[in-house]
Amino acid sequence: MRILLVGAGGVGSAVVAIAARRTFFETMVVADHDAGRAARAVAGQDARFVAAILDAASAEAVAALCDEHRITHVLNAVDPRFVMPIFNGAYAAGADYLDLAMSLSHPHPDRPYAETGVKLGDEQFALAGQWEAAGRLALCGIGVEPGLSDVFARYAADELFDEIDEIGVRDGANLTVDGHDFAPSFSIWTTIEECLNPPVVWEAGRGWFTTEPFSEPEVFHFPAGIGPVECVNVEHEEVLLMPRWVPARRVTFKYGLGGEFIEVLRTLHKLGLDSASPVRVGEVSVSPRDVVAACLPDPATLGDRMRGRTCAGTWVRGTGRDGRPREVYLYHVVDNEWSMREYGHQAVVWQTAVNPVVALELLATGAWSGAGVLGPEALPPKPFLDLLTGYGSPWGIEERSTGGTA
Repeated sequence: MRILLVGAGGVGSAVVAIAARRTFFETMVVADHDAGRAARAVAGQDARFVAAILDAASAEAVAALCDEHRITHVLNAVDPRFVMPIFNGAYAAGADYLDLAMSLSHPHPDRPYAETGVKLGDEQFALAGQWEAAGRLALCGIGVEPGLSDVFARYAADELFDEIDEIGVRDGANLTVDGHDFAPSFSIWTTIEECLNPPVVWEAGRGWFTTEPFSEPEVFHFPAGIGPVECVNVEHEEVLLMPRWVPARRVTFKYGLGGEFIEVLRTLHKLGLDSASPVRVGEVSVSPRDVVAACLPDPATLGDRMRGRTCAGTWVRGTGRDGRPREVYLYHVVDNEWSMREYGHQAVVWQTAVNPVVALELLATGAWSGAGVLGPEALPPKPFLDLLTGYGSPWGIEERSTGGTA
């Protein structure tokens, strides 16, 4: 297996640190628009790791780099603006493709908070037949959320439930950053995109529909000492992926943002600072969202000042194998002190990065295989969960009382 990793930021650098301990691949080319960042990501690693420069906005450049290094698998670890050129470049080069986030959505022009417009991943799914006919695999949304959360949903359907009433991805943390009042632990560009777009919900008989941002607040109790966190609806790939392969009456994604974070995002929106469209400032054009990102600390640099744990998981309610009501939360917790000590990367980026490495190893061994544009829930969950545990990062199941998520 010869891998092209696109992006040497926080997640990409963590991918390198995790993959360096595994033997399933021959080469990993780590490419970034910033040559120095790519070089830093591979510094101190063995000869399998090679740094390269890449314009991720160019499908032709992606294909050319794949051809130069005889790449078999492309892992996209940059923000979703670049999904389609990387996706198309991998296809042109005859390589399989993996990403952590899918192609961007566009709200309905007239009823954005009721009907979907262009949904997350629609551009990729439109080309599914082409990938399948070519015998090529595009495994989309294989980070932690989406990714591990989708594997959990499939596991619940296969092993724990006869019928599923609701699948709800729930993400929460008790992370703090010393010396910063406001310091997101993940890309602010992606966070703004997710949180200010109309959230999508799926219901059987109705299909996909949208709501207002930050709708349906609920207090969800997270394990491992994190405790209660208020969670709200956020646009996310799981809601667009799970109903394609996992039968359920309702699917939601709710994120534990907290009141202060929500107010910051609302203020950015009111001021137009969430816009990704360039505006003229003097002699230059710049995206307001890029300015916001530039003013905040790089999440990859925050690890030594972060404290606490992050939890990603999937809450499932329905009828268990014994015919009785059942409610469970399948989850994965990463402690920042552990991830910094063991890998030198903060918890949120490490938790995102470990899952595509696990997926690549499963593809290398043949435990996972497929063709077309697939989500993680289209593939068998047990090999993934077993190997994740084998990476030294176990997952858990918590039984909940039926009748609510609090």
